[in-house]
Amino acid sequence: MEISKKIVLHFPENLVEKPITYELVKNYNIVFNILKAKVAVEDGEGMLLLELTGTQANIDKSLKYLKDLGVKTEPLTRDIAWSKQDCIMCGICSSICPSHAFYIVPELMTLKFEPEKCIGCEECLKVCQYNAIKLKLM
Repeated sequence: MEISKKIVLHFPENLVEKPITYELVKNYNIVFNILKAKVAVEDGEGMLLLELTGTQANIDKSLKYLKDLGVKTEPLTRDIAWSKQDCIMCGICSSICPSHAFYIVPELMTLKFEPEKCIGCEECLKVCQYNAIKLKLM
């Protein structure tokens, strides 16, 4: 049975240009979706937020492979929590949400949130002036 896991990978400078995600597909039959990526210019380190899909055994093997290479891995341990009571339905969050987890229902002119679509990019936190969107620690 296939499962999906969201994880954060922290790459040391010497691994940033290596085809590591290719190896996940080729050797461990892992399907991945890059949800967020960043390379820090000043220190050369990289960060990837990935959703991995595969069998539990293959995901476990791939995480061991990454650890053995020197890639720090951690599960995505926070999600976005939306308080409908605090929200004024301005829709600003829906205009910047890359995964469309926040969206406006035109017929009702109301905001909706689908947490399963959320990729944890935190862009919505930056624009909500009413604190209706917060990080939920797991």
